[in-house]
Amino acid sequence: MAKNDQAELVFVPLGGVGEIGMNFALYGYGPAHAREWLVVDVGVTFPDAAHPGVDLILPDTRFLEDNIDRLRGIVITHAHEDHYGALLDIWPKLKAPVWMTPFAAGLLEAKRQGEQNAPKIPVTVYRAGETFTMGPFEIEAIPVTHSIPEPMSLAITTPAGTVVHTGDWKIDPAPTIGPMTAEARFRAYGDKGVLALMCDSTNALRDGDSPSEEAVGEGLKGVIQQARGRVAVTTFSSNVGRVVSIAKAARDAGRQCLLLGRSLKRVVDVAGELGYMDGLPDFISEEDYGFVPRENLVVICTGSQGEPLAALAKLSRDEMKSVALTAGDTVIFSSRTIPGNEKAILEVKNRLIDLGMKIIEDGNALVHVSGHPRRSELKRMYEWVRPQIGVPVHGEAAHLAAQGSLMAMSGIGQVAHVRDGDMLRLSPGAATVIDKVPYGRLYKDGRLVGTDEAMGVRDRRKLSFAGHVAVNVVLDDRYELSGDPDLVAIGVAEADAQGELIEDLMADAAIGAVDSIPRQRRKDLDLVQEAVRRAVRAAANEAWGKKPLVTVFVTR
Repeated sequence: MAKNDQAELVFVPLGGVGEIGMNFALYGYGPAHAREWLVVDVGVTFPDAAHPGVDLILPDTRFLEDNIDRLRGIVITHAHEDHYGALLDIWPKLKAPVWMTPFAAGLLEAKRQGEQNAPKIPVTVYRAGETFTMGPFEIEAIPVTHSIPEPMSLAITTPAGTVVHTGDWKIDPAPTIGPMTAEARFRAYGDKGVLALMCDSTNALRDGDSPSEEAVGEGLKGVIQQARGRVAVTTFSSNVGRVVSIAKAARDAGRQCLLLGRSLKRVVDVAGELGYMDGLPDFISEEDYGFVPRENLVVICTGSQGEPLAALAKLSRDEMKSVALTAGDTVIFSSRTIPGNEKAILEVKNRLIDLGMKIIEDGNALVHVSGHPRRSELKRMYEWVRPQIGVPVHGEAAHLAAQGSLMAMSGIGQVAHVRDGDMLRLSPGAATVIDKVPYGRLYKDGRLVGTDEAMGVRDRRKLSFAGHVAVNVVLDDRYELSGDPDLVAIGVAEADAQGELIEDLMADAAIGAVDSIPRQRRKDLDLVQEAVRRAVRAAANEAWGKKPLVTVFVTR
C-alpha cells in the first residue's frame, strides 16, 4: 500500500462516546476529499420515560450516507445489542459488506426471523485470529474475554499505522467459555508499534482486577446448595458463559434447570448449535415444572433489569401459566443494574419480597462479575500495546475522564478526548479534533424510524404531562358563533379547586375569544383559530396550573 502524502487516518464516533450504549465507530483513511471508510459496530440504546412509546434508539448515520460510495465494510466485534442491535434497521441504508463471528451471525439470523420484513443481510463469518481486508484497512480479529461468546478486539492496520480497537473486553484468567484474552497478539502489535488504542472505559472508575467467571460459578454453586426451596437466577440473556456457570452449579447441587424468557431461549439455541452447551444436562420444559420437587429446581430467567414483560417480572406478579414461585424460594440477581433501571428493578424485588422470596445479589455473595476491565487490567493492556495515542471510548463523561487520566499517568504520550460527532485525526501529526460531523439519535417507533420530531415523540412527551384538548368552532355566514364550540379533553383534570368543570371553563374561554375579535376580522379564520387556542390554554392553566396541547378547528 503506497503512502499518499495527503492521506489522513481519522476516527469518528457516531455513538457510544459520552454515553454507554449505541456504539458506532468510523475509521477513515485517505485525503480529505476522498476518504475510504470502515464501520466498527452498529449498536442501539434503549428508551426511558422521556421517550414514550419508542421501541429503540438508533445512531443517526447521515454523515456516512453522504459518503456511502466510499464505505468499504462493517465489522461487528460481538453480539451485544449496544454493538450490533441497529444492524437490521440501518443496513438497508448502508448496504456494505458485514463481517461477524459465527455466534453473532447466528443471533442476527434468529433475530431476523423474529422480525417482520427484516432485511436478509449478506454476512461474511470471521473467527478469532483471522485477518481480512476492506479497502485500505487490514483487520486482525484478536480474541478477548467478555460476557458473551466470541468477543473480539480489532487490530486495524493502514498505511498510516495500526489502531487497536478493543471493543468490550476484560482479562479473565478462568472464563467459562474460552478462548482467553490473547496477550501474545497484543504484545506482538506493541512490539511492531501501535499508533492508537481505542479502549473500553466502562469500569475505569473501579480499582483492581475483575474476578473470574469461574469464581462466580463457585459463588452461585454455594448459594444454590444452601437454598432450601427453588432457586430462580436472572441474568443477561446474552451471557452464555453465565448460563453455563448456573447450569453447572445446578447440576453439581443435584438440581434440574428450566429456561424462561424468549430471548434467553433464542441465545441458548444458537449457543447450542455452536457447541457451547455441550456436556450439560438437558433443560426441562415448562410443562414438567410442577412435577419436579422444589428443592431439585433452578430457573434461569430474563428480567434482570426490571423489564415489565420479562419472565422475572411476570413471576413477581404470579402471571405465568405453569410456573410460579412460592414463599421460601430464593431469587439471585446475577447481573448489574444498568443506570436508569434502578426503579424498575426495585419494584420487581419488592414484589418478590412480598411473596416471601429471599433475594441474593452481588454484594451478598459473588454472583456476578462485569465484562469490562478495571484499572489494573487497563494498565496491563497499555503495557502490552504501548500506543502513541490513547483514546478513551465506550463510557459516560466520568468513565472517559477516569481512563484519560489513567492513560496519562501510565505514560501514554498523547491522550485524545473525544465525544460523539468529533473527527479525530490520528495521523499525520499530533492527534487533533479537526471537525464536527452530523450525529444524533433516530427513534424506532412501531414500523417506522425517524427523528423525535418526525416520529411525534416531542408532542407525545407533552401529552404525557398535560393531555390534549380538541375544540371545534363553527361560524355562520355572518361570522357569528353558530352554537357553542364542541370541546373534547383527554388527560385533563376534571374540575378546579372550587369544583368548576374545567371543560366548561375552557369552552367559555373559547366563546370569549371569538366574541373579543371584531366581526370584520373574524374572516381571517387562522386568526380566530390562534385566539381560541391561546384562550383555552390560558383557561386550563389558570384553573389547573398546566397547559395542555390544544388543537382548534374553525369552520364556516
